Amino acid sequence: MTYESRSSRDAEPENGVGVLAPRLVQFAAVARAEHVTRAAEALDIPQPTLSRTVARLERELGVPLLVRTGRGVRLTRQGRTLLAAVEPLLDRLEEACAEIQGEVSATRGKVAFGFLHTMGGEAVPGLLRDFRADHPGIRFALVQDAGPTMLVRMRAGDLDLCITSPLPDDPNLAVHALDEQRLYLVVPADHRLAGRRRVRLAEAAGEPFVCMGPGYGLRRITDALCAEAGFVPQVAFEGEEADTLRGLVAAGLGVALLPAPDEGGRAGTVHLEVTEPRAYRTLALSWPADRPQTAPVRLFRDFVLGRTGRLLAE
Repeated sequence: MTYESRSSRDAEPENGVGVLAPRLVQFAAVARAEHVTRAAEALDIPQPTLSRTVARLERELGVPLLVRTGRGVRLTRQGRTLLAAVEPLLDRLEEACAEIQGEVSATRGKVAFGFLHTMGGEAVPGLLRDFRADHPGIRFALVQDAGPTMLVRMRAGDLDLCITSPLPDDPNLAVHALDEQRLYLVVPADHRLAGRRRVRLAEAAGEPFVCMGPGYGLRRITDALCAEAGFVPQVAFEGEEADTLRGLVAAGLGVALLPAPDEGGRAGTVHLEVTEPRAYRTLALSWPADRPQTAPVRLFRDFVLGRTGRLLAE
C-alpha cells in the first residue's frame, strides 16, 4: 500500500483554474488593448511583468496567443478562441462584483428582511415607508413566513434580519425585544360570548379552535396560553394566515387567539380581551451575532431598534 502526502494530493496542476485565472485577466487586458504597454498601465503593473505573464500562459497552453504588429499586438486564431471564452466570464464577474458592491452601499444597498404574516398589513409597511423617507435608494427583499422557518433561512444567509415571536433561544443570534402585542379571543358574531368585552380564556375550554399550523410561533403561544388556562385546545382547523383563521371564525367553525386585525377587522367576528392568563406575545428583532453586517443592514437594524416600544403604535 502506498501513501501520498497531503501536499501532493491537494496541489493543483500547473494549469489549474487557480493558477490560470489571474493570467487570463491579464491576457484579456492585452487582447482588448492590442498593446502591452497600455494594458500594463490599465492594470497598474509593470510592462515586463505583463509580458512575462502572457509568455508563460502561451508556454503552458503550448500555442501562441499574440503576435507583434509594430508597436502593438494582435490575436492569433488560438488567442481569439481563448478570448471568446474568457470575455463572457470576466464580464459576468464584473457584473457580480458591481451587484455585490451595490448591495452593501449605504445609499443604494439591499436588505433581506423577514417578518411574521400578521405584521404585513400595517406594521411593516409603515416601518418601511418611514425608513425609506430618509434612505430612498435602499432596496428590500421581503419574506413572510413562520418564525422557525425564517430563523433557518437567516442562519443560512438568505435573510439579514427578521422579526419573530416568541423570542428565539439561540446563542448564535442577537435578539432584541421590540414590543408586546396583545392577543384576543376571536369568536363568531353570534357566539355565546360575543356580547362580552372581556373573557377568561378558560371560558373557551370546550370550544373548537382554529389555529396556525405546527411550527408557527403563534401556535406555540396559543398552546402555552391554553395550558396555563388549564386545558388543551380542541383544534378543528389549522392554517397559515391570520386572515384565513378569521374567515373560519366568521363562518362559525371555531374560535382563535389572534392579534388585533388591521383597520376594521373581519365582518362576522368579535375580538374579546383576555383577562386571564395575560395574553400577549413579544415581537423581537434577530440577526446572526457573528456575521458582519453591510451598511444598509446596519442602518435598517438601528432604525427598527429605535422603534422599540413603539413598533405597533406608529
